[in-house]
Amino acid sequence: MTENPAGVTVVGIGADGWSGLPGTATAALTAADVVFGSDRQLDLLPPEVAGERVPWPSPLLPALPGLLDAHRDRRIAVLASGDPMFHGIGATLCRLAGPVRVIPHPSSVSLAAARLGWPLADVDVLSLVTAPVEELHPLVHPGRRVLVLSRDAETPGRIAHLLTSRGYGDSTLTVLAQLGGAGETTRTGPAASLDLTGVDPLNVVAIECGRGGPARPRTPGLPDDAYDSDGQLTKREVRAVTLALLGPQPGELLWDVGAGSGSIAIEWMRTHRACRAVAVESSAERAARVAANAAALGVPKLEVVVGRAPGALAGLPAPDVVFIGGGVTRDGVVEAAWEALPAGGRLVANAVTLESEAVLAAWYAKLGGELTRVAVNRAAPVGGFTGWRAMMPVTIWSVVKP
Repeated sequence: MTENPAGVTVVGIGADGWSGLPGTATAALTAADVVFGSDRQLDLLPPEVAGERVPWPSPLLPALPGLLDAHRDRRIAVLASGDPMFHGIGATLCRLAGPVRVIPHPSSVSLAAARLGWPLADVDVLSLVTAPVEELHPLVHPGRRVLVLSRDAETPGRIAHLLTSRGYGDSTLTVLAQLGGAGETTRTGPAASLDLTGVDPLNVVAIECGRGGPARPRTPGLPDDAYDSDGQLTKREVRAVTLALLGPQPGELLWDVGAGSGSIAIEWMRTHRACRAVAVESSAERAARVAANAAALGVPKLEVVVGRAPGALAGLPAPDVVFIGGGVTRDGVVEAAWEALPAGGRLVANAVTLESEAVLAAWYAKLGGELTRVAVNRAAPVGGFTGWRAMMPVTIWSVVKP
């Protein structure tokens, strides 16, 4: 952490510039020895802000510690768009520079909600400033409202394409640009047909989701056909039971060992934006399929590791939870997973063969936990009638590390 005895003040500023700032913000900027910000933000300041103006370098984050050190004995003011603590640089500066004074401005999301008359408590908010557009997928549901912070002028078009490809082309898009500034503009129309040429890069996209295509709920147990698979897929009913035993909680990291099509890791991450996962798969072809499934289902940040456990587990970030979907009969896999878990960590393993079932029974005898067998029958045609077709039963061992 880089301390700054002279102090760092982060000032939120909108498209309305100097005229939209409160007295506390203008006083902080006027008193600063040095002001950091983007070229666009620095151009909004009047001559009475006499401190040295330092444009942000690119890339910014690696350069920040050095910039703070270089000006450590000066009064520093940092310009940030809108509310610095809402998808802004404020949190980063608090981590790097110790106690930081923050003077917020209304965020672009607050301004957009005010223009639209949308209560923010009922709206999902997503920043695509640094994230891929595929992260929008889990938020798209019939009738839902979403506000998206755009990266650039191309973001609204990417959003419209994603919605249309999902069967949500009838969703209403509203692109609000230069919010609060003299050049504020709004354009509204269906995602499938709205003209998005010449959009200002400083924009927020409001989405009112339409009727939509196939359901993609956030709860575990997506339809099997939601995945591209070569057959190595934990089936829907077993997947739902397995995820219930894994018990995802926000911020936890899952190892999905023997990921197959990636369904366990993907649905783990879909339960909450803060859930993280590493999918370990020995087949490069299947690993590529895992990554494609993750993007299509809205969790493109799933980390995919190509390799065979237990060797592939070495060097991975420590997990909170481990799922073993394949490889329990391989020497050292369960041992490595158990060793990596912290106290209170959870391990769940599935078995479909007699050999793997015997391994789980032995570990159950040694460590305890719960041993469950799940048998599923699905209705299927039998001639001109309907009968039950049994799926292979699955044995599930779940245990918490003391």
